[in-house]
Amino acid sequence: MDALHGFKDVQSLSFQRPIIRRLILGSYWVVILFAIPFWWRLTSIERIALPSNRVYAQLEKRPVFPVNVQLDGSSFQGRASSLASELNVLLAQSMRTSTRWSNLDVHVTVDQNAAVDNQTAHSVYTIAVGNGTVVRHPRHLILSQDDASSATKIADVLTGLLAPEASSRVQRVVQYAKRYRLAFTLLNEDEKHISPVLSQLNVLHDFLIESQVQFHAPLAFEPVQIVSENSTLYGLTPGDLTIFVNSAEWTLSSSVSEDPVLHFLLFVPSSSRQPLHILDTQGSPTKRAVFLLPQWGGIYILNHLGHVGTRTHLTAVDLSLVFSAFADQLSALLGVSSLPHGVKSDDPFTLSDWQLDAVLRYRALENIVGTQQTLHSIVKLVDQIKNMPVDETVRGDVQNALTALEQAYQSTSGLPITILQRSREALSSASHAFFNPGMLALLYFPAEHKYAVYTPLFVSIAVPLIVALGRELHAWRREHRKTAGK
Repeated sequence: MDALHGFKDVQSLSFQRPIIRRLILGSYWVVILFAIPFWWRLTSIERIALPSNRVYAQLEKRPVFPVNVQLDGSSFQGRASSLASELNVLLAQSMRTSTRWSNLDVHVTVDQNAAVDNQTAHSVYTIAVGNGTVVRHPRHLILSQDDASSATKIADVLTGLLAPEASSRVQRVVQYAKRYRLAFTLLNEDEKHISPVLSQLNVLHDFLIESQVQFHAPLAFEPVQIVSENSTLYGLTPGDLTIFVNSAEWTLSSSVSEDPVLHFLLFVPSSSRQPLHILDTQGSPTKRAVFLLPQWGGIYILNHLGHVGTRTHLTAVDLSLVFSAFADQLSALLGVSSLPHGVKSDDPFTLSDWQLDAVLRYRALENIVGTQQTLHSIVKLVDQIKNMPVDETVRGDVQNALTALEQAYQSTSGLPITILQRSREALSSASHAFFNPGMLALLYFPAEHKYAVYTPLFVSIAVPLIVALGRELHAWRREHRKTAGK
């Protein structure tokens, strides 16, 4: 004990003895050394190899749909064989030069039997000659005498039916989804006029229908007033159509759902703004009462002339016109092409098999391309971010997507609905892999953030231990030199 200050000598304390102090310091380092393997195992990132070679092999691959067209030999009066040969030549040239034919392999043959059994009808397009150009169920095309007079005219009709132009509808068509929610904002819930279209398109999508009624739904702008000698009318310019929907005051939001929503609005203008017409680019009124907002929905403007104050409901005639327009807009938004000019349907209220097959092929190709791009993005992300985890779930989803793609290619010779189902499965698996929670986290938490979290924790622990270790080593060496000097 220090007699002057009344304190014990530090060196006399048992835990301050060099051997005890070094054992305590060593125990810390032993714990750290034993903990490193466990820490490394618990914090290591699982990166299972993805089938990158299979993914890259799919990038340039595209499905080819074989299409068998048969000419009814009995109705072409001996010209069927020559027409078939000319058509094969014309269509082969089109398939080499035009991108709209790039995914079709069309062969024209002659069928001497006028009757087509049900099994053949589901895989063959039949062409016969009649009084007018009409498409019929199942997959029949009746040509007028004029349209059947040459192979060139027949080829033009087949081009519009089998390979409709897709570039004009790319911006208009909504992105593919398994389910759509249809929101009708109108004054009546009657849906009978649109049911035939929905029943045919349910092979592509599931539809959930909602409706609502809104009063006092003002426009966010003032329509153009056009005054003439006899009357006054109001007009919507092409620019007004793009801002027609007053999102600030119109409550058009659907119920909470992740399903994409297509809106169909029946707009009844105020009595002070009737009649309300759509103007052309020159500012002249047109007879159109409907217009389409790409990838959003359709709008129908209904003017009640002569009985604004007395009429409180919509008649069946009004609804028939409105829903017929809505059905056409729905078909356009979902990618259904219209029939070529001069071609009619024997049932104008439903889609023909030619139209349905074309949209099935279009959507299947869209899904296949989307799957290829998604898989390629996954492989690129994993290669670029070295610490991105890839577990068995992600690899399983990628392999399922590749398997579904291969099955889709093998299904091209069957019904279009089969390849659509396979392509839909492929896109779903690829999207599930891309949005895996374990992979998404690394997109927003890179390695720099990890260092920023670990550095304050480990530095505060490591610095005292390293300093103490260096001090003890220095003391040990000093003691060793003193011992050696004696």
